[in-house]
Amino acid sequence: MCWSATADLAAGVGIGAVGVACVARVRRVRDLPLAALPLILGAHQVVESVVWDSGGGTGPATVAWAVIALPLLAVWVPAGVMCAAPPHARRGLTVPLAIGLATAAALAYALVTRPVRAEVRGHTLGYFVHLDHPELLVAGYLLATVGSLLLSGDRGLRLLGVLMGTGALICWLLWELEFVSTWCAFAAVGSVALFGWVRRRPVGPDAGR
Repeated sequence: MCWSATADLAAGVGIGAVGVACVARVRRVRDLPLAALPLILGAHQVVESVVWDSGGGTGPATVAWAVIALPLLAVWVPAGVMCAAPPHARRGLTVPLAIGLATAAALAYALVTRPVRAEVRGHTLGYFVHLDHPELLVAGYLLATVGSLLLSGDRGLRLLGVLMGTGALICWLLWELEFVSTWCAFAAVGSVALFGWVRRRPVGPDAGR
């Protein structure tokens, strides 16, 4: 995914097409935010292809990439999971959503007040922004995103959470300095599994609302 501008662009277009299919197949309004996730992640990969073509640096594409990867996903994923989750699981999902909101606020503040820079590192991109307590923010980010999927009360979303958690560990062990870039690419491909989830969703009592 993140190995070159061409690979990012091809992945982004393909994942975006899956996102269109997911949104088109949605039968419950509450599922729409989560079904749209591949659209966001596909666009994210396309933005990263522009970062590649720019040779990294601190340009608008780098900033746009960081905004999507950091504060946006930290809120979008737990909020989307809460919307789609069965009623009995929603109360427990307030915790990862609250963690996501707090994490997103801290990340957004850092992006507003400090420059973000991308650096080409062989076949990966590294992104750099000065964060206070980075370990705590990474933990909050993963608790909000992966944690919400694991607590969703939905078998398909729990499996996706296991996949994303495993991907996070692998990306951290293999590409510590490029963790954010590689994990977001992994998450983009993993989000293709949402198409199967959307197809299996029943028409619920909230359909059309």
